[in-house]
Amino acid sequence: MVYRILADVVSAVHFGFVVFVALGAFLALRWPRVAWAHVPAAIWGAWIELAGGVCPLTPLEVGLRRTAGQAGYGGGFIEHYILPVVYPSGMTRGLQIGLGLAVVIGNLAIYGWMIARRRRR
Repeated sequence: MVYRILADVVSAVHFGFVVFVALGAFLALRWPRVAWAHVPAAIWGAWIELAGGVCPLTPLEVGLRRTAGQAGYGGGFIEHYILPVVYPSGMTRGLQIGLGLAVVIGNLAIYGWMIARRRRR
């Protein structure tokens, strides 16, 4: 029971991190100090996607689930939890690269706009 709860906590933290990577720049628009945490998180998230890597939280969660007697899963966190909702057919390498590029381009656009706005003031 404890391992299942821990796996659920890791999964929730992982999901929160993914959302923060994808949308944290919008928080930085309101609270600029958030950028100090978001920029490294976004770099990490983009790197994992572009390099085809696996976040260390994924094997941690899978290991906890297996220890709890649950079935683990193959692939990554995004492929297992997020893509079935958005892209039911599953993760492809091209889609993974596209997600990584979306993180990079989206964040560069928002932070570029923030910097330009600050310089105008």
